[in-house]
Amino acid sequence: MIVLGLDTCLSSCSVAVLDGERVLASAREVMARGHQERLAPMAQAVMAEAGLAFDRIDRIAVTVGPGSFTGLRVGIAFGKGLALALDRPAVGIGTLEALAAEVSGLVFPAIDARRGQLYLQAFEDGRPLMAPDALSAETAAARIAELSMGRAFALVGSGAALLADLMPSAQVIAAEGADARHVARLAAARTPAPLKPLYLRAPDAKLPA
Repeated sequence: MIVLGLDTCLSSCSVAVLDGERVLASAREVMARGHQERLAPMAQAVMAEAGLAFDRIDRIAVTVGPGSFTGLRVGIAFGKGLALALDRPAVGIGTLEALAAEVSGLVFPAIDARRGQLYLQAFEDGRPLMAPDALSAETAAARIAELSMGRAFALVGSGAALLADLMPSAQVIAAEGADARHVARLAAARTPAPLKPLYLRAPDAKLPA
């Protein structure tokens, strides 16, 4: 199965195309903004590097959040449009799950959600131990201590550094965004479903009074 993976939810833009477990081509750029302008050219370049036309794609995989409101909607809109144009199924993958795929064992993917909060989830060898949640750093640290029960664990993601001082024994893995290679691998084993953004809190933007 040939899967095109996409991630635009955080501070990077990542695209990969896989044939089963084999990575045919991938690209990743760190960027705070500009995902909308870079995603389509990056996807085109990755497919060209893989030597494939877009109609060879069997499935499209997209991170659906949590993440920046603008970024995740860029990826979802592109994924929906491509799926419709190619008449191919799409699969949404949680950003935290994709981050957790960076490391095996007990891992707590954490995203800096600003406003003194983190988006946090827990996985052990790919199995979720808790639902994604928006928490303060102190509450997140308490949740991690409760679930880890003294075992070794890793923190991965943009929020990992915010927890490092509270959890000095943790392995810390910084990541500006999810790796589209992991997004594609996870999606290959999922049942396709309509792409829907995962929001854990209301947007920061407010309507004018």
